[in-house]
Amino acid sequence: MPRARKGSAPRKGGQRRGGGTRSSTQVDSGSSEDEAASEARSTTSDCPSLLSTAAEDSLGGDAVDEQGQQEDLEEKLKEYVDCLTDKSAKTRQGALESLRLALASRLLPDFLMERSLTLADALEKCLKKGKGEEQALAAAMLGLLCVQLGPGPKGEELFHSLQPLLVSVLSDSTASPAARLHCASALGLGCYVAAADVQDLVSCLTCLEGVFSRACGVGGSTAPVAPTSLHGLFCAALQAWALLLTLCPSTHVSHILDRQLPRLPQLLSSESVNLRIAAGETIALLFELARDLEEDFVYEDMDALCSALRTLATDSNKYRAKADRRRQRSTFRAVLQFVEGSECEEETVRFGLEVLYVDSWARRRVYAAFKDALGSGMHHHLQNNELLRDIFGLGPVLVLDAAALKACKISRLEKVRTLGHPPSPPPGALQELEEKPWASPSPSSPGHHSSPPLQHLYNASAFKARTKARSRMRDKRADIL
Repeated sequence: MPRARKGSAPRKGGQRRGGGTRSSTQVDSGSSEDEAASEARSTTSDCPSLLSTAAEDSLGGDAVDEQGQQEDLEEKLKEYVDCLTDKSAKTRQGALESLRLALASRLLPDFLMERSLTLADALEKCLKKGKGEEQALAAAMLGLLCVQLGPGPKGEELFHSLQPLLVSVLSDSTASPAARLHCASALGLGCYVAAADVQDLVSCLTCLEGVFSRACGVGGSTAPVAPTSLHGLFCAALQAWALLLTLCPSTHVSHILDRQLPRLPQLLSSESVNLRIAAGETIALLFELARDLEEDFVYEDMDALCSALRTLATDSNKYRAKADRRRQRSTFRAVLQFVEGSECEEETVRFGLEVLYVDSWARRRVYAAFKDALGSGMHHHLQNNELLRDIFGLGPVLVLDAAALKACKISRLEKVRTLGHPPSPPPGALQELEEKPWASPSPSSPGHHSSPPLQHLYNASAFKARTKARSRMRDKRADIL
């Protein structure tokens, strides 16, 4: 049975805590992926057939014969496992990418349990003898294998056998930045899930700290200039280190606070927006842990830290991308409010019929780590993976038949609520609305309240007519009297 995790206490019955709230379908976190890492995940395959064209259809579709599709999927996966020992590097990379997609999209513990030794040997060879892309994919797959196998004997054995290789590649300055990046993420995620000994936790923390500390100066208020190619690595190492902090015993947390809290603010001046955001979120996490240890915790250089956070929360420099500015301001507003004494903003993640509340910086970091690894398969694992349900306090897996699921689904039109009397439509909107087969008396008539579907369609028609009218007025070729 998976172990309980610090910072992830169960929330029962959708109960909320006080403080600000913010609803979202997922928690926004700065991605640790750089361009090299994304290239490492775009490899094509020379395997007999691609998972993305065959097996992924069975992963997401409404299966008529679920048992038959499961057998077909496992046959495909067996072929990919065999391809991991192929002589062609391109074939091995394609097999790794296909297996990674499968493990992120579907829960396959039984299939993996039977082949854990085979997969461990194949990944060991890929990490030892492979180059950049192959090492990156092998590390990413290792992290997913730990999530699938959980903290049991198989998961622990897999992590302990490959941990030295992850550390070796991560510490090798001549290795590909993409490979080192994925090794850092896999080391953090694997240790979080599978490491049972506190010494393993401390050794992984030390290794990761040694990587991102190179982006911090020994003294001064700004970080040293680091190569752009290493920004993604520093970000991934910092995020993996922060993930393991949520498990760290209080005796170690106090030493880490004394050592790193004065240094991390230097990363707030980094050229990389992802590294700045990761540093800000980690500072908020350190404050949260410090206040857990000492309720009246006071940081000595609070004025300078709040000034730096406030600058980033109101940054409007035009040379930064608009999306980066928006994401940075949103993150640092939340960080600044928490550092100054407010509660962490609560975010909600809706999946199926359930809701996950992310109401602390520890839970936020844990959720972001699994989201980065699982991608679009995060909701599937939240619904079915006992490890994630235990970590986030979601309770046992809900068992619902197809009829119950269909009955619970509501169409998009039915979700639209009546907003009362709509505004007066532009000329031509009502005429277009009446030409539709679903037309009914005008919603703008006194005393009339539209049903949700009609309200939605009426608004859509009015918007279309208004857009056409404005387009004609904006057209430079229009005759102006």
